[in-house]
Amino acid sequence: MTKPFNERTDWRFVDPVTQGALGAAAAQSVAPSRQAAPAALIGALSGMAPDLDVLIRSSRDPLLFLEYHRQFTHALLFVPFGALLCAVVLHPALRTRMSFGRTYAYACAGYATHGLLDACTSYGTQLLWPFSDLRVAWSNVAVVDPLVTVPLLVLLVLGVVWRTPVLARLGLVWVVAYLWIGVAQRERAEAFGEDLAADRGHLDVELVAKPSFANLLVWKTLYEHEGRYWVDAVRLGATARSFPGESIPALDLERDLPWLRPGSQQARDVERFRWFSDGFLAVDPSRPERVIDVRYSMVPNRIQALWGLELDTNATSEAHAKFFSERDSSPEARSEFAVMLWPDDAADDAALSR
Repeated sequence: MTKPFNERTDWRFVDPVTQGALGAAAAQSVAPSRQAAPAALIGALSGMAPDLDVLIRSSRDPLLFLEYHRQFTHALLFVPFGALLCAVVLHPALRTRMSFGRTYAYACAGYATHGLLDACTSYGTQLLWPFSDLRVAWSNVAVVDPLVTVPLLVLLVLGVVWRTPVLARLGLVWVVAYLWIGVAQRERAEAFGEDLAADRGHLDVELVAKPSFANLLVWKTLYEHEGRYWVDAVRLGATARSFPGESIPALDLERDLPWLRPGSQQARDVERFRWFSDGFLAVDPSRPERVIDVRYSMVPNRIQALWGLELDTNATSEAHAKFFSERDSSPEARSEFAVMLWPDDAADDAALSR
């Protein structure tokens, strides 16, 4: 199902429940027992506040939101200023319970968690803005993962009910430990992906690995070799199992879009999209007027892009490209993913051969 560029969709964000819970735990962990509840509230709202950058968008320029989401509001340098804005908004309702300094401290604790957690996903976060537009992506957790969120929420709620910061601190320990597990899994995925590339005779490739939806077991690997992108999946339990995937030619403007005029707005939009996608661009095999980001797909060993640009051969030089987003949530796609997540040898081979 195709969605317009201005409709919020959950794959662009760490889910707000996790962001709020982590911000609340950070604030509660530094609060005295008597302020456990208001500290958690301030931390939760401040922990979600950076994503208000989604309001920065333009009906004329569909790519504007890509440039500003996870930009200045998520930067480390902006934390004191973002927290101050949150404190100014929230303190009037809490001034009888705490000083402004306390409100600001809890807002800082909550706000600071947001950009760091986003950087743990594969989307890219400009932590070093304004000194660099590097999109930091450590790729050690999925944008939604209940194994992060549920234990954290349980400990957070119990900490509020029992008015103790100890449980919030345990929640933070759990999140950090889980993220380190993600680092170890990512390194395993990269090593396994490099071995798979070597089996094809593709040596010295720069490979990236990304967790699939809501788990740290199934990973997508992606690399370029001689002008083609190769996409595979690997399940990393006690043992590793590969799910070889597909390949596609990397975007070559002269070959793939010879009609695209250099200097036109559509050409500039392609370059903006190239920066956003870390260079992993290709032409959609079924829609030659579309340029896709090959990094993401619902089934991790497939090239079924979640988003991209739709170009128009008849557009004026000032016309923007259109941004599109879509997800394959068909029963077949869900079945393929389930096979990777919970393998059962005989059934797996039948499902994957379809």
